[in-house]
Amino acid sequence: MSNPTSASDPGAGAGREQMMSAMFAHLVMQHTNMALIFLGHAPNPQTGETAQDLDHARYFIDQLEMLEVKTKGNLDKQEEAILKQSLTSLRLAFVEAVNHPQAAPSPAAADAPAAPATDEQETPIAEPVLPGETTPPPAAETKSRKMFSKKYT
Repeated sequence: MSNPTSASDPGAGAGREQMMSAMFAHLVMQHTNMALIFLGHAPNPQTGETAQDLDHARYFIDQLEMLEVKTKGNLDKQEEAILKQSLTSLRLAFVEAVNHPQAAPSPAAADAPAAPATDEQETPIAEPVLPGETTPPPAAETKSRKMFSKKYT
């Protein structure tokens, strides 16, 4: 049975393709952000603390590598670029984390006053420019975004 919307609107397929492309980019960015959290480059949204867990980081990087292999030849240039850029930066960050692991905070450090924030700690995670967008959101908007989860009842 054919879709009546696509029969009356030949552009409906293009809209669906754009939506699928945006969803793919979102999936890649979700996995990238999770890997960055486990690499200690971003705070855990639940605890607000930064910690390294290289096994979990490797898991998300491996999933992105699997996507790269399984989708080879089926992505448009923009999708391929987002995936390749994410993997490249995550691989470099992983090697850096392995060579320079973060030290676990000592109990004495927990009682000490917090150190002033550096630019590295303040850097928001970049969002990709999706089809139809011209620039990413401003940094202030990126910082104010909160992670959420949907609840299905």
